[in-house]
Amino acid sequence: MRFDELVELALYHHEAGFYGRGGHAGRGGGDFITSPEVGPLFGAVLARALDAWWDELDRPDPFVVVEAGAGAGTLARAVLDARPSCAIALRYVLVERSLVLRRRQAERLSLEPARLALGPVGPDDPDLGRRPIAGLGPLVTALAELPAGPFTGVVLANELLDNLAFRLLERTHEGWAEVRVGERLDEVVVPAEADVAAEARHLVPDAEAGARIPLQQQAQAWLRQALAALWAGRVVMVDYADDTASLARRPWTTWVRTYRAHGLGGHPLEHLGEQDLTCEVAVDQLSHVRVPSADRSQAEFLRAHGLESLVAAARDAWLARAHVGDLEALKHRSRIAEAQALCDPSGLGGFRVLEWEVG
Repeated sequence: MRFDELVELALYHHEAGFYGRGGHAGRGGGDFITSPEVGPLFGAVLARALDAWWDELDRPDPFVVVEAGAGAGTLARAVLDARPSCAIALRYVLVERSLVLRRRQAERLSLEPARLALGPVGPDDPDLGRRPIAGLGPLVTALAELPAGPFTGVVLANELLDNLAFRLLERTHEGWAEVRVGERLDEVVVPAEADVAAEARHLVPDAEAGARIPLQQQAQAWLRQALAALWAGRVVMVDYADDTASLARRPWTTWVRTYRAHGLGGHPLEHLGEQDLTCEVAVDQLSHVRVPSADRSQAEFLRAHGLESLVAAARDAWLARAHVGDLEALKHRSRIAEAQALCDPSGLGGFRVLEWEVG
């Protein structure tokens, strides 16, 4: 089978897949840590960004924020706890394929039916002509897939695209080939189809024999769908990323990574369904869909949306209450440590934030 077919099964099969079985981010019992799991600071800064984007759009009501790959709802809870100004108009939509994780969302958040939060959610909805009522926010709902739209707001993908299935190509002396997986979970290298080989030549015209690259067709399809769902607003991606030519110069096991129990996992073809399987996002392949309006590091993004003022306030509060040593004081000290982790250039701070404006 093709490599993307294997990745799809390993991650999303409803019974045997990593996410189908309930694999997730988190400190306690999680398999890896994402920015929202570091603490609530990431969500607090995102709430400020949402307010800025809401203002730019002239404060629409409803203001729809779709978080794709929402996991157990940690980021949504942090955003709501920050009480953004846009809350009165906010319709927060958690999109998560895993039924197990959607059940965890329902345990952590007060969820409303999709029709109440969004109005019609698909082209076959019998209430297609009905519009949602203004002034009811914040309303939170959960779906298994992106809502059809069109709506005004934000589509956010925080560490989602690295989890979308990808094809694996290899440059041989004869030309581009595709790496497939045999019945014994061994690699089978076959000549690439003509259109796939042409795409690979376009992406990396000077690739050396032995070089490997991902072909991220699912990520491209996701971006097209997200852009099409918006009447006005932006798509925002946060992830670890590179370009295809750079990936081709690196050993493929440095950009295809696995995670298990807060550490690196095994070979991508081992422990299928028991470890997370990720691939760095090839920004140039997304640019073939649409060139991003903005491309910066996570550290730069967070600072642009008020991280430092939040940390300064926490530092002042910590100094004022350090002698007490209560939970409130420790919460403020924790925020300082969170900022350091979120902005670490060798870790989460080095992630890239891409934005595509619509309308």
